[in-house]
Amino acid sequence: MTGAPNSSFRIVAPFACAAAFLILSAALTAAQSPSAENSADLILINGKIITVDAKDSIAQALAIHNGKIVAVGGNDQIRKLARKDAQVIDLHGRTATPGLIDSHCHFDETDRLYGIELSNVKQIAEAVELVRQKIASSKPGEWIQGSGWDEGKLGDKRYITAADLDKVSPQNPVWLLHTTGHYGVANSAALRLGKISKEIKDPTGGTIDRDASGNPSGVLKEIAMDLVTSLIPPYTREQQRNGLLKMMADFNAEGMTAAKDPGTEGIRWDLYQELLKENKSTVRIFALLYGGRDMDSAQKIFARLQSQPKPPQSFGDGMLLSGGVKLYMDGSGGGRTAWVYDPWFKHRTTVDAGNTGYPNIEPQTYRQMVKLFHDAGIHVSTHAVGDRAIDWVVDTYADVLKEKPSNGLRHGIIHCNIPTDHAIDTMARLQRDYDSGYPETQAPFMWWIGDIYAASFGAKREQRLMPYKTYTQKNIIWAGGSDYGVTPFPARYGLWSSVVRKTSQGVYGWQPFGTAESVDIHTALKSYTIWAAHQLFLEDRIGSLEPGKDADIAVWDRDVYSIPADDIRNIHCELTLLRGRVVYSASK
Repeated sequence: MTGAPNSSFRIVAPFACAAAFLILSAALTAAQSPSAENSADLILINGKIITVDAKDSIAQALAIHNGKIVAVGGNDQIRKLARKDAQVIDLHGRTATPGLIDSHCHFDETDRLYGIELSNVKQIAEAVELVRQKIASSKPGEWIQGSGWDEGKLGDKRYITAADLDKVSPQNPVWLLHTTGHYGVANSAALRLGKISKEIKDPTGGTIDRDASGNPSGVLKEIAMDLVTSLIPPYTREQQRNGLLKMMADFNAEGMTAAKDPGTEGIRWDLYQELLKENKSTVRIFALLYGGRDMDSAQKIFARLQSQPKPPQSFGDGMLLSGGVKLYMDGSGGGRTAWVYDPWFKHRTTVDAGNTGYPNIEPQTYRQMVKLFHDAGIHVSTHAVGDRAIDWVVDTYADVLKEKPSNGLRHGIIHCNIPTDHAIDTMARLQRDYDSGYPETQAPFMWWIGDIYAASFGAKREQRLMPYKTYTQKNIIWAGGSDYGVTPFPARYGLWSSVVRKTSQGVYGWQPFGTAESVDIHTALKSYTIWAAHQLFLEDRIGSLEPGKDADIAVWDRDVYSIPADDIRNIHCELTLLRGRVVYSASK
């Protein structure tokens, strides 16, 4: 089907009221668990059930008991499994998929609730006006925060600077984080508080952007951001709790049921446990702790992780996992701070002479940190954007695995934007031999920040960006994600981007990264379901709709397997189930 069915689905009880509908596919022989007969307390019928099993099977109906799938198959077979008082969801031809999973999401909407939202501004003047409005309702001296701006989307085609902000903020320090999260802009009041002047040197692992006279422009990159951000009072516990609750609700509204959160510092972990105990968690969370930049910080995180159960052990029966540690090998492609072999570009054709980015951690220290965690059986995911950084990460994984072979730690390469042939071959070998070395990538980068990527990577490198087709040829699996708040979190954007590889603004053409590395929607869906579940150590519980697995299910208004590729990003979730419980319904 290429459009939404005319009739809305119904949730019906008892079972006898179920309506008939056109069968979308030949009836399958029901696959069921031994205990399935007459035990189902909930069934879904009259649908196109995309199971994402090993055969990518399609079914009409599905039976659930106590939150677990007991059978999938044709309507008649599934009806026979239902108890007399079973609840029935009549899909009326709609498509159901496994609940979608984000393998890299900064799972928090606190900034969106209490800060300035800048992702939609088209001119610097608009951003400045939003700052002015926020200051009008704030006290003198109070910090003003915002996030989401992107010079690639601004008609001015340049960074926001302190000079822009100073016009409306003489008394309030201001910090506006860029959409990548790797740089931002401070006004002069904030720069003074951070003691950032013409005389200050760039900190190791960071850059203070300067004008032609050497004066700080207000833009701070990587570690340099800490000079200002360390001074900003944190949000209150209640504000952060509200940010998590909103994130969970909004996730569910997009058919999403699980996430790998790479930043659970502060009170975030405590809040996750609190919401779980209160039965308010509606998204599974695989949490990583930031391991820092030296062995001292790594040892502290190591001590914390040693007291937690290792995955797949969990809290709340698969709802919350203390997953391991996140490290940063380099910076940002958009900010031209990622560690690469050849210099970055400006405006796509102008070489940013001498700028090959830099490592975030001293490389040999990084290897010692990885060894510490690996030898203790702790999962590591490392942020690596540039080709040189990616090589260093995969070679480090290969070294520690050779020294201490450990199957199943599933060490990840976060972003893994432009891997070399060497890196790709190494990942294939690590996955095959050790169940390790998995790219955790964000296809929406090509869309949401694709224009600044095209400006920075250059024509040769950008053809290697997120080489999904090559991965399939090398039998490499990857996990999809958003890196929210770098890009919007709805996974439908990632599914679409994996297929079409289009940028947001088309500044350097709509498909500057080409289509040679595109994949079809069947493959893209795996990266946001069963392959992503693997990186959460939950592939035995979620990621496909098969007997024995938890009933995490999303129902859509259209069939992603048959609609035109450009329509994938416009699909709408109509119902989301977590363990067989409705956590979102568009009809409510």
